[in-house]
Amino acid sequence: MSLVTQSPVWRPFTQHALQPGAFKIARAEGAWLEGEDGARFLDAISSWWVITHGHRHPMITQAIREETEKLDQIIFAGFTHEPAEALARRLVALTPEGLDYVFYSDSGSVCVEVAIKMALGFWRNRGEARARILALEHGYHGDTVGTMSAGARSPFNAPYEPLLYDVTRIPFPAAGREQETLDALERACREKPAALLVEPLILGAGGMLIYGGRTLAEMKRICEAHGVLFIADEVMTGFGRTGTLFACEQAGVVPDIACYAKGLTGGALPLAVTMCRREIFEAHLSPERARAFFHSSSYTANPIACAAALANLDIWATGEPQARVEKLCDMQEMRLAHFAGDKRFSNVRRLGVITALDLTVADKGYLSTIGLDLMRFFNARGLLLRPLGETIYVFPPYCVEEAELDLVYEAIDEAAARFGKP
Repeated sequence: MSLVTQSPVWRPFTQHALQPGAFKIARAEGAWLEGEDGARFLDAISSWWVITHGHRHPMITQAIREETEKLDQIIFAGFTHEPAEALARRLVALTPEGLDYVFYSDSGSVCVEVAIKMALGFWRNRGEARARILALEHGYHGDTVGTMSAGARSPFNAPYEPLLYDVTRIPFPAAGREQETLDALERACREKPAALLVEPLILGAGGMLIYGGRTLAEMKRICEAHGVLFIADEVMTGFGRTGTLFACEQAGVVPDIACYAKGLTGGALPLAVTMCRREIFEAHLSPERARAFFHSSSYTANPIACAAALANLDIWATGEPQARVEKLCDMQEMRLAHFAGDKRFSNVRRLGVITALDLTVADKGYLSTIGLDLMRFFNARGLLLRPLGETIYVFPPYCVEEAELDLVYEAIDEAAARFGKP
């Protein structure tokens, strides 16, 4: 497939001096993207982790089509509509018990920003001076100023350092070092912070780093013991990616605030929610207008996006997606086993439908040349894989078939032969 090189578009996470072109996609269906010339890419990363059931699922497409005949966009302050009301009721019923209120936004970054603002507003309205945020080392929560501040410091956000607020970093609970994390969290909680923000069970952009449910549960227990709000960033992990509908289920954890996006609409349209406990909503409930929660997106609770999300929940209600998730977990595990003792890789790992393995190379790190080399290598073989530096991960939609996964892992084997150390 040829590259489009003459374009006024400034693309995300792209150094145009090194990647001057982009593949122009004309159609998508199931696990595949197709260009205008008929060339195809297997979407092995769910188009940046958003597509769950596959591209253009007929139930979601139909729901979008029908809603466009009734509503496009209306103001969501002082007005409402049935898709938003119905979706909120169903999310309250579906998510961990105790998440009673739903605040709509339109992206993962923004719904996490909303969560941080909710936590700060909660303590301020209660008259308590608690404003510090705790966050896990290597975390990534988005690219707004607030979420960049909570995420790991890196070359990505170095130019904006003057805008970023300070947070307390808790060491990542690497295998065998979980107690260090828990001890650090215990010490930090004694200083009465506002909240702990975590990606449950797996850190995505931080390198697909996995930790256990017991550690997550203990982190929640420590926060609870000190009255620190617990925010679960399930933007990536929600809707089946970790093997269960939500990652927190595996630890028996009910967050005080939870963030869901990406798979909320099956990936078809941008929509996000921040859900919270009743007491957080009620801390903002007052005859004083100054105690209101002051956040808005112009497209809050867009009716068409809400209709897509309702269709997505209908699909989940059939039980078919969970069965596909379980099958995909087995398919991924079987293929990953081939690399378990391969010296060309380290830290071969899987959580739910996500696999990752670190290619043994001399030039490491996200900004090293190996990431681009690998991406070009996979693209040339008709695969959409976007390694995080030397970390190759496979994050497919649930419709992917055995033979399609074989194409991915055969290419990973070839890439190791070409780029890895023996």
